[in-house]
Amino acid sequence: MRTRLSRRRLLKFTAAGLSTIAMPGLAPAQQATVPPSKPIAPDKFSVRAPVSIEVNARPIPSFDTRDHSRTRFGALEYRSGLVLTSRFPGFGGLSGLRLDARGERFISFSDKGSWFTGRIVYHGREMTGLDDVEAAPMLGADGRPITARGWFDTESIALDGPHVYIGLERVNRVLRFDFSEGFTRSRGEEVPMPAAVRKLPFNKGLEALVFVPKGLPLAGTLIAISERGLDAAGNLIAFLVGGPAPGQFSVHRTDNYDISDAVLLPSGELLVLERKFSLLSGIGIRIRRIALTSVAPGAVVDGPPIFDADLGHEIDNMEGIDAYVTPEGETVLTMVSDDNFSMLQRTLLLQFTLVE
Repeated sequence: MRTRLSRRRLLKFTAAGLSTIAMPGLAPAQQATVPPSKPIAPDKFSVRAPVSIEVNARPIPSFDTRDHSRTRFGALEYRSGLVLTSRFPGFGGLSGLRLDARGERFISFSDKGSWFTGRIVYHGREMTGLDDVEAAPMLGADGRPITARGWFDTESIALDGPHVYIGLERVNRVLRFDFSEGFTRSRGEEVPMPAAVRKLPFNKGLEALVFVPKGLPLAGTLIAISERGLDAAGNLIAFLVGGPAPGQFSVHRTDNYDISDAVLLPSGELLVLERKFSLLSGIGIRIRRIALTSVAPGAVVDGPPIFDADLGHEIDNMEGIDAYVTPEGETVLTMVSDDNFSMLQRTLLLQFTLVE
């Protein structure tokens, strides 16, 4: 008990700086600063070549640290969770993930410009571990790791069939990889973005990407949302790139929450994962539900919170969210945390059922 309280107190005192300090089978379609002139040598957390790694998993039996019998949290029901660790020094800093239609194979990545791919192992409906995990460097158009040119802070991901979009917050750029050409060995090509993207504040830029598949409003559009780029009214700046109605819109900001990630449900609802930090209360996260039909150039979109949690729950710096539908028709949300390669934080993998 003392260890848990100590970790929570330390997290409260470090939380305010976490968002600004840079600390040391393929899933189907989910259907600004100038780079340094000199190459930057990779640090010990950068992956330099593809390598298979072992990831250990410890189960999280209950999500509420105060009431272990509780399973319902807003519109979500807790399924299972894991604390992930590895002796591989480059494992950590996970900023997002995308799963296949079965919720098994995953593509993830660290904010150090590294891919992590593998498979979630289940026993029944509960996650028990990871298998077949491989780490690999993200490659640029020139075939070199993107970190060689000072590009890192890879913070967001979206899928369009074999195409994987990755947002680089530190330089406010987006790369597109064609995984049909070598999987994680494929090379990223820069995606043209609106000029306003480059004007987003340093280290508060693109934090969430969603690609809208066929059959939904705005099909063919890449939705890009900033972490804390604010418009004149103090709302969060977002972009519609390509598609039938490109332009800029805003997400209504409330209670000092910033954007962490987003996922589009087959129903056409956009779930936005948000977080906030406070020296007094520590870390808080929530999920808001926003109708895709409300998203349009010039719009200010909003939606009700369906889930929230604080340090009384098994959370950390939650930065990624995805969804899949089970054969029984249950919508399962998966969240992952970025430990910032810090001994005070954890890499968590959490799953919930969306029950309403």
